[in-house]
Amino acid sequence: MKRFLPSRAVLWFLFLFNLGVAVVAPLALDGAQAVMTAAGMGVVALGAGVALLRDTPESA
Repeated sequence: MKRFLPSRAVLWFLFLFNLGVAVVAPLALDGAQAVMTAAGMGVVALGAGVALLRDTPESA
């Protein structure tokens, strides 16, 4: 599992899926549930995005 999670394909999936859910959640849910779902998914998407940027090779 430790080798699977940091792979680029998994990070892209986590980033795109969670970002999509964070955008759609306020439209599909109401009240505090929508806010907490959007915030939680946004945090996961942000973490995956940072991991993707950190693993980008430097151009020489």
